[in-house]
Amino acid sequence: MKVRTRFAPSPTGFLHIGGARTALFNWLFARKFKGEYVLRIEDTDKERSKTEFTEDILSSLSWLNINSDIAPIYQSKRSDIYQETIQKLIREDKAYYCYCSRERLDELRESQIKNKQKPRYDGTCRNIENTPGTHDHPVVRLKNPSNGKVLLNDQVRGEVSVENSELDDLILARSDGSPTYHLTVVVDDIDMEITHVIRGDDHLNNTFRQHNIFLALGETPPIYAHIPLIHGTDGKRLSKRHGAVSVNQYRDNGFLASGLLNYLVRLGWSHGDKELFSIEEMIEEFNLDSIQQSAATFDIDKLQWVNQQHMKDTLGADIENTLKEYFSTHNYMFDDQPSLMNLYDAMKDRCKTLQELCTASEFLYSDIRQYDDKAAKKHFTQDKIEILNALKTRLINIDNWKAENIHTEVKSTADAMDLKLGNVAPVLRLAVTGGANSPSIDLTLELLGAKKTINRIERAIEYISSTV
Repeated sequence: MKVRTRFAPSPTGFLHIGGARTALFNWLFARKFKGEYVLRIEDTDKERSKTEFTEDILSSLSWLNINSDIAPIYQSKRSDIYQETIQKLIREDKAYYCYCSRERLDELRESQIKNKQKPRYDGTCRNIENTPGTHDHPVVRLKNPSNGKVLLNDQVRGEVSVENSELDDLILARSDGSPTYHLTVVVDDIDMEITHVIRGDDHLNNTFRQHNIFLALGETPPIYAHIPLIHGTDGKRLSKRHGAVSVNQYRDNGFLASGLLNYLVRLGWSHGDKELFSIEEMIEEFNLDSIQQSAATFDIDKLQWVNQQHMKDTLGADIENTLKEYFSTHNYMFDDQPSLMNLYDAMKDRCKTLQELCTASEFLYSDIRQYDDKAAKKHFTQDKIEILNALKTRLINIDNWKAENIHTEVKSTADAMDLKLGNVAPVLRLAVTGGANSPSIDLTLELLGAKKTINRIERAIEYISSTV
């Protein structure tokens, strides 16, 4: 059996963390067993499905490199197949037309609730032998088995079951003839030869219902794995109040795709105590047996930590296009000095996201608007003018502006003035960056370039002379 999984989002909203994790688990499982992963867009809800949401889903998955092995399937283009299936079930007496009005169904529900019964359709139209007239608008219902039970061997939850008497004759087609979610999912999973369905455990009740549709169509249901939902740190289902935003927002906030994927795979799945994974390691180690049954907890601080580790392990040359796109879309006007790859390699150990890297490196591309007040009070004293002038004299004569040569001249300045490097570097750093923090001073100056370095030293001298 060739493994075939699918991710089937509805384009009624942006792709969020939970959906991205489901897509990842399906993709990893397919890759693990050298099978196929398919993307299916369930866009039959004409009122709520929007093109912008479809585009967001596609762009999010593309950014994460969770790519479908075939062109995405759109349910909106398969209406003829669904209609054929509905008529087939009616012909075989496995489905029927239901003429009950909304008013009658509401009254039935209220009565059942009042009598402490489980609300369910009572089968009034189940054995009526007629077809809809010109002015009738019946729904179509499945003839759900009255006896027995649905038994599932779920790959995460183990053996789970429900009595058929607890399931009513669910609607397969609405009064306007459009197919319902339950029917389209089953028809598509059959046509697409899906072998494994990995989805949130909030779908478990849907699975019981869909199981009987598979049987009515004479097909064997796929193997199911219902994964735990994601909660916030307060134990409640993940929502916007926990900082849950669309996947593309995490990209805009400067997370690497590899960092977000690594964090997602650990939401509800584990491999011993291992925290950090490459894509290759995820594929090799992923399995359904290690998915936990309890809800996973989303923690933005942990996500930032994981992303920082991936930034440290990634070379600027490997994400050159990502850096160019990120800096340009965040209104940074940059030239060849410094190169973004060199900048990234120099700054990455100090930053959790590309957004932090942008902020921390702003001094390289923008003029210093003001000096850090606390640092200036400590380091911008009159005696520092002599140090800055001496540094300027030595640095301006460097032919090959590289960190090692810069280090030599800065240290020589300190030695010539009988000072420790710790007395020289802080004032130089403040002069060229405007703050007290940056990579090593020699690397900082290499990134900044000779012209900007000398100009900023001169400006710092003027500032001290006029204010101290």
